[in-house]
Amino acid sequence: MQGLMMDYPLTLTPILERAPKLFGNKEIVTKAGTTLERETFAEWAPRVARLANVLEKLGVRRGDRVATFAWNNARHLELYFAVPCMGAVLHPLNLRLPADQLAYIINHAQDSVLFVDPTLLPAIEKLASQLKGVKHFVVMGDTVPETTLAPVHAYEELLRGASDAYPFPQLDENDAAGMCYTSGTTGNPKGVVYSHRSIVLHSMGLAMTSSFGIRESDTVMPVVPMFHVMAWGLPFVCVMVGANLVFPGPHMQPRDLAELIQAERVTLTAGVPTLWLGLMNLLEHERYDLSSLHTMIVGGSAAPQFLIEKMQKQYGLQIIHAWGMTEMSPLGTVSRLKKAQLQLPETEQFALRAKQGLPVPGVEIRAMDDMGNEVPWDGKTFGELQVRGPWIAREYYRDERSADSFRDGWFRTGDVVTIDAEGFVQIVDRTKDLVKSGGEWISSVDLENAIMSHPQVLEAAVIAVAHPKWQERPLACVVPKPDFKDTLTKKDILEHLRARFASWELPDDVIFIDAVPKTSVGKFDKKVLRAQYRDYILPER
Repeated sequence: MQGLMMDYPLTLTPILERAPKLFGNKEIVTKAGTTLERETFAEWAPRVARLANVLEKLGVRRGDRVATFAWNNARHLELYFAVPCMGAVLHPLNLRLPADQLAYIINHAQDSVLFVDPTLLPAIEKLASQLKGVKHFVVMGDTVPETTLAPVHAYEELLRGASDAYPFPQLDENDAAGMCYTSGTTGNPKGVVYSHRSIVLHSMGLAMTSSFGIRESDTVMPVVPMFHVMAWGLPFVCVMVGANLVFPGPHMQPRDLAELIQAERVTLTAGVPTLWLGLMNLLEHERYDLSSLHTMIVGGSAAPQFLIEKMQKQYGLQIIHAWGMTEMSPLGTVSRLKKAQLQLPETEQFALRAKQGLPVPGVEIRAMDDMGNEVPWDGKTFGELQVRGPWIAREYYRDERSADSFRDGWFRTGDVVTIDAEGFVQIVDRTKDLVKSGGEWISSVDLENAIMSHPQVLEAAVIAVAHPKWQERPLACVVPKPDFKDTLTKKDILEHLRARFASWELPDDVIFIDAVPKTSVGKFDKKVLRAQYRDYILPER
């Protein structure tokens, strides 16, 4: 016997149509230079329809890929809905990838139209001769500046000549709506294709109070780039529930963000730990009214416990740890404490909040050892985290590497974790970042977070260096805060660590560097450090 419910497809079109009807006066704010551009949902929705007409006129058909090379802004949000709702596939491009990888991604995805912000034109001009399938370039501004791209159009000129009535088609909920490529640390990036169904369900997941509880009363500022897993799905859920959106454009420095939060009374924001470390360092010297913020989501990599604790105690700002991946849309776990855990001593609460947290409803988890056995949920035993759920990919796009990552209906994340009896996940390391020393594993993440809790340290990364006896040993690469560049010592770092780690876990050496290299999405790029210090000779202990 089957249920007698309507066959109502889960697509983005009803979300698009709902916004101007129910939330017409809610705002989309974009920082453009020294000014703020404002647009209501009532003004935005007709522009989305105009854009759909433009895309059709440019020859875009159902299933075609449309690329964007753009900052977080209102025009980008128009593309987020016009492209998938007309039946095409939105493909945001990572602004910080090297040219060869960008060309690979555009050609591999077979993008037919490419939208580019005016300030980013030079990067695309250098690639144009390598782009095999791009038939049109559209500059996301009022006019087309001098450029070598051809054929090229101005975004606003195209919209002015288009109708604001568009017959959005009835789509299948399993139709492709968007795609992103992993930032990839080895080999070419891998493509992940999201369906309408997966994006709608993911948006509902973001709106649950057990995750982020995003609602109409919120003003949300996605600092995470719109090319990074669709800005973690935040633009979609904000349109769905009618929350105000604030886009920083290219203005991503701590002072820019603090000024926007203060001026627009932002209630929720999201970004990688390095962004919030920068904001914390700014707040040590300058004062801003950030009291409107009730949630700062941190993801992309593990946030140090001291960051969560200091932001809460000193500035009254609540950081919520989350974890996910491009293959997961990306929502996987959220570190919200259970009712009983709220009665624990404060130190224990902060320790729990520094974990990646509980799987959200809709995501199943398990951790597996090297023999393919599930490890116990004891908070101690290491295993590779595997996940499955309705917004998690089942394979990569046109990529034979799928067989290594997707098995038996589960996605192998490559993250080594422990899971405690309450179901809290703690990422120990990426499999490639663990230090394998004399048959024991040392977590580089734990060491890094402990080092960064030193009051004189700005950043720290720990890498494995070859050792003739122990196979590998940890090397700590430390960036002192500017005022302590000449005074912070190796002894200071090691003494800071001794109370927390066994002697065999301590780094064999500490070196001081100017900055930790970053990946295209702001994570620490340890492969650069591993290459740089591949032949480093450790001192004898």
